This record gives sequence, structure tokens and C-alpha cells, in this order.
Amino acid sequence: MASETVRDGDPGQYRRSEEPARRQTGRETVRENRTQTTRRVYAVASGSTLVLLLASLAAIAIGSVHVPLADVVAALAGGGTPTQRAIVWNLRLPRVLGAVVAGAGLAVAGAAMQTVLRNPLGAPYTLGISQAAAFGAAVAVVLGFGSAASELGSIGPYLTTVAAFLAAMVSTGLILVLVTYRQATPETLILTGVAVGSLFTAGMTLLQYFASDTEVAAIVYWTFGDVGRAGWMHVALMTAVVAAGLAYFLVNAWNYDVMDAGTATAKSLGVPVESLRVRGMAVASLVTAIVISFVGIIGFVGLVAPHVVRMLVGGTERHLLPITAVVGGALLVAADTLARTVLAPVVLPVGILTSFLGAPLFIYLVINGREYW
Repeated sequence: MASETVRDGDPGQYRRSEEPARRQTGRETVRENRTQTTRRVYAVASGSTLVLLLASLAAIAIGSVHVPLADVVAALAGGGTPTQRAIVWNLRLPRVLGAVVAGAGLAVAGAAMQTVLRNPLGAPYTLGISQAAAFGAAVAVVLGFGSAASELGSIGPYLTTVAAFLAAMVSTGLILVLVTYRQATPETLILTGVAVGSLFTAGMTLLQYFASDTEVAAIVYWTFGDVGRAGWMHVALMTAVVAAGLAYFLVNAWNYDVMDAGTATAKSLGVPVESLRVRGMAVASLVTAIVISFVGIIGFVGLVAPHVVRMLVGGTERHLLPITAVVGGALLVAADTLARTVLAPVVLPVGILTSFLGAPLFIYLVINGREYW
């Protein structure tokens, strides 16, 4: 009767009496949604980490000489036979860790580029960085100091790595100039990256035309992409750079989340959009250049992995970046293991396999995951 009196006497008062209950219900709904999101993030993170661990152990066990999983664990702990320890520690573990770090680095760089440019096509390959690195390596080979058989001896391959890195940074510098001085839009940067990639590809083709058969073979082999060429020192350097890059992006995760809401909104909240975009592109490009200069061109990992994670956990950067690193590492380890075994005893370069598998997967994600962008 009291509620009827309120309704008959003052409808506004009746509505006001419902407002606290509505607010409480809204808060409970928000809290429930946050709880579900947190559970999903933890589930995806745990599942991807477990997949990465199992894939790594399987990659160490599988090869021309099969090492049982129990013996792999024993060899990693310092046990097993001397032959098993040599196979695990000297041959397979550096390759697997190189795949993990390279996949994580390319995936994080791709996720950062997509966020900074606000474009789902942002990736090392689409911005011309990979093609520039290949051109630098080709120059080193054609000039005659890119192999151990050159007059420079054992430092020849390292000079190829340096040349690839410097060429990749040239492409990066062009992108940064457009961002800093020309205030280029994200769409303009993507189109410029495509043009720059075509330019470096044309330059590499020209070098191949005038190169000898041996030099052409060396250039083509480098462009295939192969994590097996990375030794312990290379893995350590890649790990340091990738870890530093990931830490930088995590520190700025909130700023990138705000940038997702739009440039005007981010500026109104005090986010330095232009400088943040320049620094983000510089760090992502540095990570990409380091990885590519050591393992060659590996396509689609930096493009596909971030999209997969966005579909699973959303676009919040503090969740997206670390899980993308794990997924990228797992993808490259699995692809490298398949490349070593699918046509055994022939070992395929992993870059070929990632392109074959990545292209249809990316098309599927574009068709079915457009709402995530």
C-alpha cells in the first residue's frame, strides 16, 4: 500500500526510490563482467603458456635422432647420456629458444604497430622493414663480405647481420620522419610501407640479376627465414631486446588504451599522442630489425598472433601484449617443428611454412573477426 501511495501521489518520487536499486544492479553487472573478463584472460594466458611449454618440449624431442620426452627432461636437468645432452643443449635448445624469442618479438612488434597506427594491417612485413633487411643482407652478399668464405673469415656472417639491421633501420627512419615531420596519418604510413617494401624488393631483385649463382643462392636462402641459424649469443641478444621492448609497451599500456578511443580523446586526457606514436614505432621497429637480422624474414607471425589474441581476450594492452608474446612464440615453435618433420629428412625454412599457414589463417580472421577492430 505504501508503494501504491507513492506511485499515486508522486511518480517522480517513486522513480527516485528505484534509482539506488538500479545503480546497485548496474555495479553488480559491471563487477560480474570484470570477473568474467579476468577469468577469461587467466584461462587464455594459462592455456597459451602450457601450449608453448609442451610445444617446446616436443620440438626438443623430435628430430632426426628421436630423444624420448623423459630423456629430454633429464638432459635439461644435467642428466642423460653425453649424446643426449649434446643434442639437447648444443643443437635443439638454442633453436627452440630462438624460435620462442623471435616469435614473441615479432608478435609484440606487430601488436604495437597495429595499436600505434590504429590499423589492423600494421606489421613488420607490411611496413617494409622485412624487405629492407633482406636488401641489406643481399648487399653484403654481393659485395663479398657476407660469408665465412670471404676474406673477412668468420666475421663475414655477422657483417651480413649488421647490414640487414642497418637497412631495416633505414626503412624505420623513413617511417619515423613521416610520423614526426609530415604528421602522416596511419593509413598513409601503411601505404608508404607498402611502397618502401616494393622499392627494397626491386633493389634486391636487381642485385640478384647481376649476382653470381652462388650469391643468388645465398641471398635466397637468407630471405627464407630460419631460426636454426641463431646461436646462444644471438638468442641472448634477441632476448634482451625483446624483453626491453615488451617492458616499454607494458609501461605505456594505459596510454595506448586511451589512444584506442581516438586522438582527440587521448589529447584531452593529456596523452602525448605524437611523441608516443614515434617512440612506439621506433621501439617496435628496433625489435623487428634485431630479430629479422638474426633469423631472416618470417612472415605473418607479427600479423596473425595479435589478431588471434584480440579475438580471445580483447584489446586491453596489459592483457594483449604478454599473451601475444606467448602465442607468437608458440606459433613459431610449432611451425618450425612442422618444417623440420613434414618432409624429413629435408628441413624446410620456417619462413616458407609460416607464409603458407599464415595467409589463409589471416583471411579467416579478417572475415570473422572484423568486429574486434
